[in-house]
Amino acid sequence: MRILVDANVPAAETCFGPLGEVVRLPGREIDAAALRGVDALVVRSVTRVDAALLARADRLCFVGTCTIGTDHVDRDALAERGIAFASAPGCNAEAVVDYVLVCLATLAERQGWWLAERRVGIVGAGNVGGRLQARLKAMGIDCLACDPPRAEREDGFVDLETLIGACDVLCLHTPLVREGPHATHHLLDAERIAALAPGTLLLNAGRGDCVDGQALRARLAGEGDLTAVLDVWEAEPAIDAALCDLTAIATPHIAGHSLDGKLRGTHQVYRALAHRFGLPVRIALGDLLPPPPLRRLELGEGLDPEAALRVCLRAVYDVRRDHDALRRECRRRGMTRGFDACRASYPLRRELATLEVGMAEGDPDVATLLEGAGFRPSSH
Repeated sequence: MRILVDANVPAAETCFGPLGEVVRLPGREIDAAALRGVDALVVRSVTRVDAALLARADRLCFVGTCTIGTDHVDRDALAERGIAFASAPGCNAEAVVDYVLVCLATLAERQGWWLAERRVGIVGAGNVGGRLQARLKAMGIDCLACDPPRAEREDGFVDLETLIGACDVLCLHTPLVREGPHATHHLLDAERIAALAPGTLLLNAGRGDCVDGQALRARLAGEGDLTAVLDVWEAEPAIDAALCDLTAIATPHIAGHSLDGKLRGTHQVYRALAHRFGLPVRIALGDLLPPPPLRRLELGEGLDPEAALRVCLRAVYDVRRDHDALRRECRRRGMTRGFDACRASYPLRRELATLEVGMAEGDPDVATLLEGAGFRPSSH
């Protein structure tokens, strides 16, 4: 079996090597010609899998994407050709939630407010949004959620207009749906962007096309009274340079790029591929995950809860590194090449749950906040 794998998929040789010959290509270089003689294709979100890509596929019988999102895959085109498909739902959801918490804590410190003072609105309560809501509640942070498909069968959700009017922070975690009653393309259009109250923090770590970038750029350049955090963009990798410059935190679609999340995605697709060909699953996820470079952090007395939270967050992941790298590489290489260069050379990043935090007894507020955020606190 010949397996073509995106060059940015980690542990591909370890997982797929025992199943057949592994060939690597950068995701944007995977084209129709590359699929000749290929039995299985493993991609990430930068490869558009559609009829044009499949035109010369003479042996392809499996496509897997090591990502939560699947809007880059034309599943109807695969079904017409009898090609099996697998994705990796939830694989990097924890990493995206980590990203959101780090961004919120970074901006709270920069702008001089407290997380506990804000109400967070979550648009899309699926794998990522649902986990974010659970962590925020465990941290004692007020939040509301909007998820129209789930609201049709469950209680506990508000509509988008209510969310916009009631929340200081708006976090988008929706898939891209272009048509139908729950379409999300330009979900935040010019009208809704205009309705955002001054001082609102808008964070998009879902899909770039869910926000009207031109309207957001106009609001930021005009009134300048919003704070924007963007990890996803329209027209990636050729992102809007002017919008990038106006964004408080700008990152190159890396919110879910923890090593843990990537390896979960690889392992989920590996299991699906082995199942498709009736082969045994011999490799466990635990076989792929190395020990974290920082396993334990000791906190002394005297830190208030949010200061302790910032220390622990930055010990694991500092989003300012990714923001600065994007600005630097885009100046050096141009927007498109700079964006892709950051993704291709993304440094090692682990998840908050890999860090054990030692602290003095008698700090229940600190322990509650850290445990809610996803760390493993312990008394000493």
